[in-house]
Amino acid sequence: MALDRRSPVPLWAQLAAELRRQVEAGELGETFPTDVVLMSRYGVSRQTVREAVRQLVMDGLVERQRGRGSRVRPAEFEQPLGSLYSLFRVIESQGVLQTSEVVALDERTDEGVAAELGLDPDEPLVHLERVRMAGGTPLAVDRAWLPASVARPLLDADFRHTALYDELAARCGVVPEGGREQVRPVVPTAGERSVLRLQRGTAAFLVERRTWARGRPLEVRRTVVRGDRFALVAEWPAPGTKRHDRGGDGASGPAGDPPVLRLVPTAVSRKDER
Repeated sequence: MALDRRSPVPLWAQLAAELRRQVEAGELGETFPTDVVLMSRYGVSRQTVREAVRQLVMDGLVERQRGRGSRVRPAEFEQPLGSLYSLFRVIESQGVLQTSEVVALDERTDEGVAAELGLDPDEPLVHLERVRMAGGTPLAVDRAWLPASVARPLLDADFRHTALYDELAARCGVVPEGGREQVRPVVPTAGERSVLRLQRGTAAFLVERRTWARGRPLEVRRTVVRGDRFALVAEWPAPGTKRHDRGGDGASGPAGDPPVLRLVPTAVSRKDER
């Protein structure tokens, strides 16, 4: 779009509006033109460009990186506390395509995970490891284990664009009926940092989840998620009203019963930061 130099709207405001349109339409991806490119493309001064970009930074659409220029700020995803949710639906409910790169989908044994599931050490498990992508950008490394006696039909599923719980319901006839989740900050390993395209020093969260169904453990899941695109949100209604469950695929707690957020002392190991 050419800028209208006869308009009473300042050039920087016109440029900011056009760049905002491009960002919101997804035309730029996560890239953002340099000041020199914008000056040449729109025939304006550096001061005009800087003022337009400054406005986008204030609006939270663009972020400046020292020594690295500007980039479109990636979408952030809110994960509700106190409800059984689907990360797949949380992402897609915000209009962002969620896909997965399947790293592993197999049957194996794991003595430690079996103990967490209350199984014998040599009990076979279905193991699913995925890199969860949001709009083509890595968001999380997700690893899940389920008893093979229940979940073996999942081995035939295509997890590139689907939710684990949807496949579990459709193929195995079972859904989680409850769960417990702990979230804590971690230093990602070098491998996780590479997969998630994280710069050194960028925060990450470890989400550890256990679910159960039919009175017995169903799932152990560990997810390392980018801290720059992830937020924990707790909401509660006035007494006597129904809790609003955003993006979940399970039931919330009793009406008027606020979620309990406990701070558990943890030690973050830095041995893998290298």
